[in-house]
Amino acid sequence: MGFAKERGKLEKLSTKVQGLTNYDEKSLAVITDIYEQYSHTIRILKNKNPEAFNEAYQQQLPQVKLAKNALKVSEEAERQDKFDSYKQVLSTTLQSAIALTHEAQ
Repeated sequence: MGFAKERGKLEKLSTKVQGLTNYDEKSLAVITDIYEQYSHTIRILKNKNPEAFNEAYQQQLPQVKLAKNALKVSEEAERQDKFDSYKQVLSTTLQSAIALTHEAQ
């Protein structure tokens, strides 16, 4: 199965995540968009190859969602730390998904 299209999307998202540094409204909007695109792409990959992508869908996607929710409910003083944590978890899961697309071919 060809995973090049989805891998390309994930690589672009990974690059966008790396470009985020500080928590502000613009960065929050960007990282939220990245999460939504990652979520959509990982669902597509899971449907194409459940054996390869089921773990990413069932374990890694919820981890990212937990980090997202932790940022959402955080106090003002800890938002930068929660944003950094969210960014790191999202970046790690994107890299993992990219690696899986290479292995699944």
